[in-house]
Amino acid sequence: MKIAVCVKQVVSREWQLRVADSKTWIRDQDASYELNEPDAYALEEALRLKEQHGGEVIVCSAGPARVSQVIREALARGADRALHVEDDALADASVTATALAAALAGEQCDLVLTGLQSDDAGFGQTGVVLAEKLGLPHGTIIMDVQLADGGLRVKRELEGGWFQWIAMPLPAVLTIQSGINQLRYATLKGIMAAKKKEVKKVAAPAQERKHEIVSLYFPEKSKTTRLIDGTPADAAKELVRLLKEEARVIS
Repeated sequence: MKIAVCVKQVVSREWQLRVADSKTWIRDQDASYELNEPDAYALEEALRLKEQHGGEVIVCSAGPARVSQVIREALARGADRALHVEDDALADASVTATALAAALAGEQCDLVLTGLQSDDAGFGQTGVVLAEKLGLPHGTIIMDVQLADGGLRVKRELEGGWFQWIAMPLPAVLTIQSGINQLRYATLKGIMAAKKKEVKKVAAPAQERKHEIVSLYFPEKSKTTRLIDGTPADAAKELVRLLKEEARVIS
């Protein structure tokens, strides 16, 4: 079984965010980076399926040269080889998914896994658009993956604490929910082995951005104090009216 896992490098959660001078993105030149956590769960699920059923796990990532950091980490955890779409201008889910699809087009994978969403942008759309680009069926917010009768049986998380089991054919694309399994970490042996594993560079296809960030800023904290005059009874009535009609916190 050949399984591809799409992973993303994101700014680490411990790093102090600062908006760039352009006001269109964060100042990431001096940031620290890490493997996107939802993608780590997708990688772990792929490694478990490989251990159960055999095959190969391919890591695929798109981004600048620094993305090699998370690629090597994924290889150290147990992936067999990697594809790196090196591009500095991958800005949105559609553009990224198109680049990943181009890299995976010739691999003929049985299963493609992604994290549910990224910790930075949080679109939750890359895996879905990737499935469309590859022409494959997809399932989202997956909590369990089972191979059955030449296909898949997957558990989806729905709203309100509900779950749904569905049958799917192979090949397919799944977006994995965080917490589906317990993550493993790279061993010293795995780190040494990762240095010898293949990382193939893939050219990014020419394409236009689908959206543009116009302005990025931190929410401004502000507060307003409003004094209500009158007798206690009148002030209470006015306060209730304001809470109902303006603040709308009571009905």
